[in-house]
Amino acid sequence: MQTPLQVTYRNMDSSPAIEADIQSRVDKLEDINGQIISCKVVVEAPPRHQQQGGLFRVSIDLTCPEGKVVVNKEPSGLNRAHEDCYVALRDAFNAAARQLEKYSEIRRGDVKSHSETPFGHIGYLAPMEDYGMINTPDNRQIYFHRNSVHRADFDALDIGTPVTFKEEEGIKGPQAVVVKIKD
Repeated sequence: MQTPLQVTYRNMDSSPAIEADIQSRVDKLEDINGQIISCKVVVEAPPRHQQQGGLFRVSIDLTCPEGKVVVNKEPSGLNRAHEDCYVALRDAFNAAARQLEKYSEIRRGDVKSHSETPFGHIGYLAPMEDYGMINTPDNRQIYFHRNSVHRADFDALDIGTPVTFKEEEGIKGPQAVVVKIKD
C-alpha cells in the first residue's frame, strides 16, 4: 500500500491484538489485489452504557487505482456472533475480499461485458431461396437463413421489420445465426 493502514476505534481503546489481526487481514487483501492504495478501518464497539449484548460494527474503505471498495458491516440483530470483535472483523474482511475479487476480475477483463445486441431492419427477402438480408444502422448487409428466425415465421417477415440478431462470420461474410423480431 502507498498509504499506511489507518485504524480508528470508537467507544473503545486501541488494542495491539486487534491491530495485528486487522494488519494480517489487510495483507490477505493485498494478495487478492496488490494495487491497493490505502485502507481505512473503523472498529466501533457498542455504546458503553450497554452492559452486555452490544454488537460491534466494522467499516472498511479501500482505495484502488480506479475506484473504491467500501464495506459497512452493520450487525443484524439476529447475528449475536458480532458481540465478539474478531467475528465482526472476520465478516467485514470476508465481504471486502469478495468485493475486491469482483473489482479485480472486472479490471482484468475476466468478466464478460454485455454489449448491446445488434439490430437492424429486414432489407431484402427471398422466400423461394429461404434467405434474407438485414440492413444495419452502419449500412452493412447481414445475410440470414430461414432457419435463423427465432420465435417467428420466416414467411411473416416483411421488408422494414425491425429485428435483433446474433452475428457470426460465415463462409461468404457476416451472417445472422439468430434473428428475432424486435419488440
